[in-house]
Amino acid sequence: MKPAHYLAAAVLAAGAGSPVLAKEPATPIAIPAPPAGTGQIVFFRPGGMGFALGCSVNEGGAKVSSLGAGKFFVMRTTPGRHEFTVKSEAKDVLALEVEEGETQFAKCKIKMGIVAGRPDLAPADEAEFRKSDFKLVDADDMGPAPGALRPEEMGMTVAAK
Repeated sequence: MKPAHYLAAAVLAAGAGSPVLAKEPATPIAIPAPPAGTGQIVFFRPGGMGFALGCSVNEGGAKVSSLGAGKFFVMRTTPGRHEFTVKSEAKDVLALEVEEGETQFAKCKIKMGIVAGRPDLAPADEAEFRKSDFKLVDADDMGPAPGALRPEEMGMTVAAK
């Protein structure tokens, strides 16, 4: 065995029992049920390509919230058809039919663009949302459009910056 292999084996063996490498299981995110007469959509953004770019979700031309990598927000809304847009150098539209008492999921991924990344908004499911440890977007990233639940409305506490 070469000396470099011994060194690599020793480093791996030394770190194998290290508590620094062990990761605590994430506490599942509690998504509150929508109140009577409303439905809701959980928007989330996995990490990956374009992690430095934001994904600004809009409805009717008004910003609902921005999504950074690894972030989510919950939007309460009235039942019926809703169209959400995201754009950079290209625009993407997601139309959802919201039903009373229902929670839907939508993800925003950043795809390769010519000049900049292109946001892609698509339907998702709860299992896909639960695969990662998402953090609620900051209240200052939420837009003026109604619907995005603030941390206090979700019963969450957010550490001060």
